[in-house]
Amino acid sequence: MADIIPEDEQSNYETFRDCLSEPVLRILAAPVERPKKKRREHRKKSVKGTNSLKEELEDGKGGDGDVKPSNATTDAEDMSDFIDYLSTQLFTSLPPSLRTLTHPIYKSSPPLQIYTPPLPSTTLSTLLSHLPPSALDNLSSYALLPAADDPSLRNLLLPVYESYISVCIAPPPIWSSTRTEACELCLREWVPTTYHHLIPRSTHARVLKRGWHTEDRLGSVAWLCRACHSFVHRVAGNEELARSYYTVELLEEREDVRAWVKWVGRVRWRKR
Repeated sequence: MADIIPEDEQSNYETFRDCLSEPVLRILAAPVERPKKKRREHRKKSVKGTNSLKEELEDGKGGDGDVKPSNATTDAEDMSDFIDYLSTQLFTSLPPSLRTLTHPIYKSSPPLQIYTPPLPSTTLSTLLSHLPPSALDNLSSYALLPAADDPSLRNLLLPVYESYISVCIAPPPIWSSTRTEACELCLREWVPTTYHHLIPRSTHARVLKRGWHTEDRLGSVAWLCRACHSFVHRVAGNEELARSYYTVELLEEREDVRAWVKWVGRVRWRKR
C-alpha cells in the first residue's frame, strides 16, 4: 500500500497528515445544500462510507456548521484509511528538505526561504508537478476535485502546503506549557493539536470596550486538533465566539459541536 515513512520524517508526516485531514474532512463531511426537488444523478463512487455520510448530512438541520454524522464506525475507519493513504502519497512527493523541515533548520538554511508562506506561484507549481498520477486520480475520483487538471487542485493543496510549512517553521508557542495530551473537544490523543484563542484576537478591542470579559481572560486558549479547530470557526463568527463560546464547556453545549466530535473522534490513524 503506502510507502514506509522513515523515522526521521515521521513527525513531519503526522503534521502533514493533520493538515490534509482538515480539508478532506470538511469537504466529505460538510453539510450538502439540497437541490430543489432534484436528486443528483450519476453520482461518482467515493471512499466507502463518504457518500452515505453526505446523504445523512443532507437531512441535517440548521446552519453552516450543523452536522449529522454517520453512525457507522466503519465509515470513520474508511475515512481514516483514505486520509492516511492520500497523505502518504502527497507527503512522499515533497522534496526531502520539506519532509524534514523544522524551525532550526529553516532559520539556518537560506535556500529554504523559498518555502516561506505565502508560497510563490512558481514554488507551488514545482510542488504540484511532482504529485504522482495515482494521487491526482484519487483526488478526482473521490470527489475532492472536479478533475485532476482543474484549478481546484491549487485551491485544495495550497492551504495544505502552507499550513504544513507554517507549523514546521514556527517557534514553540508561548502557550506550549498549557498544551494538553489530547484535543480538548474530540479527545483524540493521536493527532497534533493547535491552540485556539477562545476569545479571538480580532475581537479584543471590542470585547474590552463592551465589557464582555476582563483583560486577564483575553489570552485564554484551548488545544484543539486541526479538524475541530476549523469546525469551531465554521459554526460561529469571531464575535459570537468571543461573546457566547469563550470556554470549551460552552462550545460543548452546542448540539452541532457534540455531533461533530462524536463522529470525528472515531477517525483515527493506524499504527505504522
